[in-house]
Amino acid sequence: MRTALMAKKPKRDPRTVAIAKAILEQYDCKNVEDMQDAIKDIFGPMFEAMLQGEMDSHLGYESNDHGPKSTENRRNGYNSKTLKSTYGDIQVEVPRDRDASFEPQVVPKRTRDVSGIEDKILSMYARGMSQRDIAATVEDIYGFEISHDTISSITDRVVETAEEWQNRPLKKFYTFLFVDCLYVSVRKEMETKNLAVYVILGYDVNGSKDILGLWIGESEGKHYWMQIFDEIKGRGVEDVLFISMDGVSGLEEGARSIFKEAVVQRCIVHLVRNSIRYIPSKDYKTYTAQLKKVYGACSLKAAEAEFERFKQAWSQYPGAVDVWVVTGSMWNNSLIMGVQYGKWCIRPTV
Repeated sequence: MRTALMAKKPKRDPRTVAIAKAILEQYDCKNVEDMQDAIKDIFGPMFEAMLQGEMDSHLGYESNDHGPKSTENRRNGYNSKTLKSTYGDIQVEVPRDRDASFEPQVVPKRTRDVSGIEDKILSMYARGMSQRDIAATVEDIYGFEISHDTISSITDRVVETAEEWQNRPLKKFYTFLFVDCLYVSVRKEMETKNLAVYVILGYDVNGSKDILGLWIGESEGKHYWMQIFDEIKGRGVEDVLFISMDGVSGLEEGARSIFKEAVVQRCIVHLVRNSIRYIPSKDYKTYTAQLKKVYGACSLKAAEAEFERFKQAWSQYPGAVDVWVVTGSMWNNSLIMGVQYGKWCIRPTV
């Protein structure tokens, strides 16, 4: 007989589970999925930069060094490798050397799961990380198994990759920007901190998506967001139609200061979560189904008509309706025609 007592797994609030289920069933979380896909795409170049740094240290010279070498060993192409992460599969090119003595360490041979270091890799792309912070993060990833010189070689490669990505030109026009916040544990100023990293995902007129940048948010407010949007404008963005966010402090004011005609809206999924708290769990599915007819309408007129029917149908739960009445100006301030985030958009004159 087992005598040891096992700690009971804490039970989740059934109301919370029901809310999540209702949202997943009725709301197409395209933003979240697209954000994960876009973030996944930036992991590959950073892993490859770290592998190149390892190879530089292994051979004793960089790939563009044309001077005399202390070894006969040379670079010899690449092997493709698929890594597994919580964001999906990541394809990387692992460098080879002629005498096959190179042993990758950030992604060792026969190792594919990199989910344990995703946060650290992501943080090195974020604006606000100094070279010293990045070096400390690299050291965290590798531990004490590599030399200081190797850490230095890898850091140089990582910094070059991060700066190139951070400063790359952006497109002139985006129909839609989605602002999200990720919390990651990173080394900053020689200590480990749990920091907010803000991610801005952009959609162009063809529906193609791109991560415009990542910023470490140690503070919020209008001026902080003005600096971010001013940076985006400086990298070539001339106009934005819509910006979706979740009540981030100062974001709306900062965005409008730079992109004066942008329509700033609260993220639908967060509004759904806020409003669904006011109704019985047995009505979640019916409520969210009717609500979807409002925010999923193909025109402003259709949305207003559905909204009136929605208000009448759920008038017995004023809290669940008031959330949408307060934000109801979204139906009057903007008109999206065609498939959301896709095809084409019109910003009305108001």
